Amino acid sequence: MTVPVHPLATPTAPSTLPPFPEMTRPSWKVPAGATCTHAHVIGDGGKYPFVATRSFTSPPAGEAEYLAMLDGLGLDRGVLVQVSMHGTDNSYVVDVLRRHPKRLRGVGVCAADVSDAELKMLHDAGVRGLRINLVLGGGVGFDAVDRLAERLKPMGWHLQFLIGPERLIEFAPRIARLTLPVSIDHIASIHHKGGIRTPAFAALLGLVKGGAYVKLSGAYRNSDDLDTYSDTMEMPQALIAANPDRMLWGTDWPHVHLYERMIKTGPTLDLLGKWAPDEKIRHKILVDNPARLYDF
Repeated sequence: MTVPVHPLATPTAPSTLPPFPEMTRPSWKVPAGATCTHAHVIGDGGKYPFVATRSFTSPPAGEAEYLAMLDGLGLDRGVLVQVSMHGTDNSYVVDVLRRHPKRLRGVGVCAADVSDAELKMLHDAGVRGLRINLVLGGGVGFDAVDRLAERLKPMGWHLQFLIGPERLIEFAPRIARLTLPVSIDHIASIHHKGGIRTPAFAALLGLVKGGAYVKLSGAYRNSDDLDTYSDTMEMPQALIAANPDRMLWGTDWPHVHLYERMIKTGPTLDLLGKWAPDEKIRHKILVDNPARLYDF
């Protein structure tokens, strides 16, 4: 698949692949109230500008395409996460949230000195947490965590961490000491093959047992089998067994940061049925847990 050249791409922020428009529902019944807790909307760089420090330049992925993805998979609710390309300008996410107050919630990106007025505006729009980015350019790093945590806790918000295995080992003790809810993106980007036996997974499991949420998402980013994801059973099932009340799921649409092969979105939901064959557990992951964390 050839990567279309984005007119705003740069040597340090190259063009990435667009998502496939086709959606297929899973082989099992999706429950009412099911939620994708991780997806993005991306502007064209005009009305919603890109930051120069971004790590990639993805094609537009707009509100209509996002809602079509939710509808195509049979998902009643969604959580939009501010994409790193737009930095701390949450305008596009806010605009979309305001048009769908019952269906959507958001996770924003803000610097530690964000004003009280902006936090209130984000809350009124449907934002219920902020993302800390320890992986890609354009985000806000760990040095903002303590100051943000003090301000977010009274609002009932949480902190969401995009973090890799090595940094998880380093920062897990500090994350564990936070007194507001936290969530970890994409199983901390630990590679599925043998990942259950790594120090990083031990750190993640400790956080989960202590009450941290984990997004069972992005398996395609850390699998050697992009056709059947046959190597992805161990870690999700171990996490679910450890604390099913803290598991979340998301498509990670529009699958940014891919350059050689675009994955299909439908199988990311069908895969959850293999990780959690029990219908009651899937209901927790898709409905109950996101309702609690995101205030649906």
